[in-house]
Amino acid sequence: MKFQTFVITLCTATLITCAVEKNDGEQVAASPEPEVLIESRVRELTDKDLVGNGPVVAIQAHEEAQYIASDRMTVMKQAQPGFTMAGVLQSNIRQAVEPLYRENYQHPESQSVMRVTEYPVSTFSIDVDTGAYSNMRRWLNQGQLPPEDAVRVEEFINYFNYDYPLPDSTQAPFQVSTEIAPTPWNPNTRLLRIGIQGYKVPKAQLPASNLVFLIDVSGSMSSADKLPLLQQALTMLVGQLDARDSISMVVYAGASGVVLPPTRGDRKADILAALQQLQAGGSTNGAAGINLAYQMAQQNFIKNGVNRVILATDGDFNVGLASTEELIDLIQRKRKAGIALTTLGFGGGNYNDHLLEQLADEGNGNHAYIDRLSEAQKVLAEELSATLLTIAKDVKIQIEFNPARVSEYRLIGYENRMLNEEDFANDKVDAGEIGAGHRVTALYEISLTGTGGQRLPPRRYQAAGEASEQGDGSFNNELAHLRIRYKLPDEAVSKLIESPVMDSGINARGSDSFNFAASVAAFGQKLRGGKYLENFSYDDIENLARNSRGRDPHGYRSEFMQLVKLAGTLDQTANVAQNVADQ
Repeated sequence: MKFQTFVITLCTATLITCAVEKNDGEQVAASPEPEVLIESRVRELTDKDLVGNGPVVAIQAHEEAQYIASDRMTVMKQAQPGFTMAGVLQSNIRQAVEPLYRENYQHPESQSVMRVTEYPVSTFSIDVDTGAYSNMRRWLNQGQLPPEDAVRVEEFINYFNYDYPLPDSTQAPFQVSTEIAPTPWNPNTRLLRIGIQGYKVPKAQLPASNLVFLIDVSGSMSSADKLPLLQQALTMLVGQLDARDSISMVVYAGASGVVLPPTRGDRKADILAALQQLQAGGSTNGAAGINLAYQMAQQNFIKNGVNRVILATDGDFNVGLASTEELIDLIQRKRKAGIALTTLGFGGGNYNDHLLEQLADEGNGNHAYIDRLSEAQKVLAEELSATLLTIAKDVKIQIEFNPARVSEYRLIGYENRMLNEEDFANDKVDAGEIGAGHRVTALYEISLTGTGGQRLPPRRYQAAGEASEQGDGSFNNELAHLRIRYKLPDEAVSKLIESPVMDSGINARGSDSFNFAASVAAFGQKLRGGKYLENFSYDDIENLARNSRGRDPHGYRSEFMQLVKLAGTLDQTANVAQNVADQ
């Protein structure tokens, strides 16, 4: 009997030890039923069932297999696998310190240089989201450069306020301005800045709001930078509301439910009590929660008011009918019914940036990432009007460059906002929204004809074809023609704004506002690889920002310079580590 037990133990240990050595330092996944396979293999080798101490061995083997099966474990080989005298296998596997990385970002290709004679027209949807910037800050503050796919340069630029002129009246929802000056990272090209500033609405003049908080209370939200921060953030929003407003609260985890029926905004004690009682636990059935939240918003719909679902989550949808197509279909139908969707992202590790940005885009809302309490203050207090009240929807920008004056151009950012030329005049094509007080900035790097700033090689037959492209020369004082289409919030037919961009507008030096926007654009491009930045360094970016900081009442621009310096240090450290690894 003792000999039989020893043989069984030895066989089981050998099987597991071989698996450890084979997968040294690698993540592995065991069979769904490891104890069955092990017992089968023991029978094959010994022609005996597990007896005597067999159950002890089987339990121990099952425990070891569970470690291997976990997708959060890493197999670690120890120096000398051993056995106890009683026949119980010593553990050769320990739990990994680092959790499995499961963040999700879209992978758009960076904008390319376009030849004007071939592609004179550039069309895209505006974007007022800022989530990529605060998410980048989270990565840097935890000592890592952000993934390139997490960087959306336009969201970096639009995080900051610029001194754009305000509309003269509310009859036109925004004012458009342009500025052209030398490109800081390439003196042979020019930077064209298009700025759009929406009219501002004081908080006291906001229409009544019907808000539904849709809150993720699944187990993935338990860490301090998720549900606890979410509760503090929404507490700030509640403090901005009054008796005209209505608040509902829906939660979702394994199941969804209403934790606060429609409640007047001045009953803050009831709202905050419901908010503070939330606890995280369970899996994430996000689709069921979204359905219920929209039902609540529809039941309490306020005509001519703000009707909006505010989804607060890390985006970890893993249970239920939560395919992107189904969610988007629901959100599109509800936006047509007058209910918008704003998404607030929290935490890391399993943060689904791609999904949350996509849902907000389809829901005629905006996406923000809350990495700390001061960001909640910015999004939900300082910029409350812009977050809640839409003043123009389906806003599209189209610029046609004059081939007689501009040979090449490159739009900086907006990779996932590009539209076909024919989409510009098609009112059925969805585009971005502008909130009250929002500002939008778009930057083009352009090469003027005959200045030597071209990146593309010359074409053999281009000279012969240019004459027909340039026409009769009547537009030779124009660099480009700018068109903007938008709809008022309650209208289905778009309006058109258009104006030429004249060569007389080229300045020898950009304004402080222009240069600071350029420094932010350079930083975003640097984090994405800096393909077109020549030798423009982190120090150059910081100096450009420092010399053009201007007014900085909230300290956002000063913090930006600190983040640039931190990124430069981390990038240098990463390069040194890579060089050591390559040796």
